[in-house]
Amino acid sequence: MSLEILISVAFGGAFLTYFAGKISSKLRDILAVFFSLALVVIVSYLYKVETKFLLYNEFFGLPLVIRLNPMAWFFAIAIVSLSALAVIYSLSYMKHRERTDYYYFMLLLINAAMLAIVLSGDLVSFFISWEIMSWSTFLLISYNRNGALPAGIKYIVMSLIGSMCMLVGILSIYTSFHTVNISEIANHMATASSTYKLFLLVIFSITFGIKNAVMPLHTWLPDAYAESPSPFSAVLSGMLTRMGIFGFLLIMFVIVGAENTLYVGKGFFSYHSILAWLGAITIVIPTFIAMLQNDAKKLLAWHGIGQGGYMIVGIAFGTSLGLAGGIFHTLNHAIYIILLFLSVGAIEYSTNGLRDLNSLGGLFKKMPVAFLGGLLGICGLIGIPLTNGFVSKWLIYKTLILGKAPFLAFAALLGTWGTILSVFKFLHNLFLGQLPREHQNIKKTPLTMQIPIVILSLTILLFGILPGLPLKVINSIIVSYGFNSLNISIWGISSETGTLNMINIFTALLVVGSIFWFIFRAARKSTTVDQYDNYAAGAAIPKDKYNYTVEFYAPFYRMASPFLKDIFDVLYQKIAQFTEFLCDTIRKIYTGYIGDYVLYIILFLAFLISAQLKWSVF
Repeated sequence: MSLEILISVAFGGAFLTYFAGKISSKLRDILAVFFSLALVVIVSYLYKVETKFLLYNEFFGLPLVIRLNPMAWFFAIAIVSLSALAVIYSLSYMKHRERTDYYYFMLLLINAAMLAIVLSGDLVSFFISWEIMSWSTFLLISYNRNGALPAGIKYIVMSLIGSMCMLVGILSIYTSFHTVNISEIANHMATASSTYKLFLLVIFSITFGIKNAVMPLHTWLPDAYAESPSPFSAVLSGMLTRMGIFGFLLIMFVIVGAENTLYVGKGFFSYHSILAWLGAITIVIPTFIAMLQNDAKKLLAWHGIGQGGYMIVGIAFGTSLGLAGGIFHTLNHAIYIILLFLSVGAIEYSTNGLRDLNSLGGLFKKMPVAFLGGLLGICGLIGIPLTNGFVSKWLIYKTLILGKAPFLAFAALLGTWGTILSVFKFLHNLFLGQLPREHQNIKKTPLTMQIPIVILSLTILLFGILPGLPLKVINSIIVSYGFNSLNISIWGISSETGTLNMINIFTALLVVGSIFWFIFRAARKSTTVDQYDNYAAGAAIPKDKYNYTVEFYAPFYRMASPFLKDIFDVLYQKIAQFTEFLCDTIRKIYTGYIGDYVLYIILFLAFLISAQLKWSVF
């Protein structure tokens, strides 16, 4: 099956769905689901197929190429599968919203653009697809207007900075090698100087660092995640942001090459070492800022930044094990963060838009599927055994320990501690504790919203118990970069320094769990009481509060908040205000009066005459 058909279905499906919405909303919904699932089938069919296709021969004298290789297929299957679940989820979530034709068009267009990015065989196709993705994302972030519009503008300004850096890099490459074909550029890179390689790594790292929200280029992300419609927040956090990771892999290990990347610079000041430390900083700071959030989506947004740091540390370390951990964590994070956003979206749907952690609680019995998604999602986020996040974090931890990087390993461990502290609040304040009286009769979550949550929950366990399924594909990616192959089995991974066998861990936990179950079954039966007939620290829980953990981290917030402010966001705001002031001052020159313009001309001529006289003296 041709890659041309795949791209045609992706982009054509977006446009057909939009026009179908003008005829019938049911037809639009059917087509949106059909095209999303069709992409999953087509990409699955292309597994282990390596192909190259000339998309257009003369685009301003340059050939446009699409190609499929292990890295492209891995990201493509993740993109289309997770996006399909978001489309299915949207059927009920967006049902009574306005401008739904526009919403589905943009969602499918973003899906198509991401697919085109990973399939691009030349930098022009890559850049065009990147811009389609960025501008469509801006329009969907701004979908809810009001507070969403500033979030969208912040995103697109940062994206434009990244796009300009990418354009400079592409023009530089074309000037140097007279080609934009990725394979040909990689061949030419052997003759390039180390200084030029460093320039390319830095200039493209700005682009991909912005998209992946690496600190200090992260400031667009919290507001963008929080203000977007929840199904799109899931896509944005799951795969769209991780186009930055795809970009890092492309520039570091395909275009510049692994050997060149790992030997640019010396010691601590080498490129990959600095990138690893930026990843470590990105792990720690956002994770503890997440602890201070009371908005469920903002809490997840800050964790999205922090988890991106793990991916950066893994791939920047530049070993087979580190790359496996970083790439696998990209997929794992996409699965559990999408699941968490969909669970929060279900709560928003059922409670008419509430997501404040201090206004909810006790929803476990009312929303068991959303609770299951939230529970397994945070288990994956923390990295608890038998979940997918455990395996990828184990690979990253082992990489750092074997690589004798104790400070980086401590930063990764510190991030996990912070994650545990913050997601405790997330889970407890949403689903446990007392159910507020106003939520006794909340809306039931529709089946189309429950199905994606169940599928993603099962996938977390599937890839946690059988990590070899995705790791075999990841191993082929690593080998294509020139690294040594890993010893992968369906249950885990083995090496000279030890073996990770998830079936053994599963069996051990099953035995321990069974023992505890029998102990509890043999104990005295519990007595059901009214939810308000209980005490906390000797005092009855007040009926106006759902539980005693409201403002649980208030003492920590008072101590830490002065030190955990996003100073980079403040800095960028100051730069924006100065730019606005400067532009407004310059604008005042244009008064509209001819006399003023004549005066400007006279003053300019006087300046030129003075400069000429001064120059004549010398």
